[in-house]
Amino acid sequence: MENLSRTQIVLKDKLGKIQKANILLLGVGGVGGFIFEMLVRLGLQQITVVDFDRFDESNLNRQILATNNTLGKIKVEVAKNRAAEINKNCKVISQNIKISQENLDNIINNNFDYVIDAIDDVRAKVAVIIYCSTHNIPLISSMGTGNRYKMPNFIIEDLSKSSYDPLARKIRQELKKLNFKGKVNIAYTKEQVEKTDGLGSVVYYPLMCAGVIVSFVVNEIIKDNKKDL
Repeated sequence: MENLSRTQIVLKDKLGKIQKANILLLGVGGVGGFIFEMLVRLGLQQITVVDFDRFDESNLNRQILATNNTLGKIKVEVAKNRAAEINKNCKVISQNIKISQENLDNIINNNFDYVIDAIDDVRAKVAVIIYCSTHNIPLISSMGTGNRYKMPNFIIEDLSKSSYDPLARKIRQELKKLNFKGKVNIAYTKEQVEKTDGLGSVVYYPLMCAGVIVSFVVNEIIKDNKKDL
């Protein structure tokens, strides 16, 4: 386990819990790609990734799995190959499908210790939130990282308490229509968005958001009162 020796210095015997954690990652684009990279380098032995997309040139500015060699390739397959180059003990289960309310039964189940939502489709995010809440599956959801460039400051908070994030606002509105009363952990920043002609991004925003999400999930997994994995 020489490849994880530096990690073990910090985490000691808690590293074993992280390695055995069963994580479902929805989306391996901007935020999701960085999350995937971190989970692989943390030593996870199994990660399930779901994404329907392929890489294109517009991804090169911010998505760690996007390179000139991966353009046009299926994102989840690129992720699987990336993991093999870093952590040979990491099994990646990939599903190249678009997430919707209709197929969640085929994607999410109670075997997962954590679900990480890094997708950008409002309807899909709402469906995932309701599904995980209904089935009592731990979930953290990434909010917006676009149209910002100042110093990032991402926090974890319940969706109902969030402010300044347009994506979070849309999701709250949709959940309210459905009379949803549950709590939802989200990662977001109160940094106000810039007025732009379209949706832009700079690489350090999805990177910082991903780091906050992964650190949160890791610390949830290694809690003393967390069930033995």
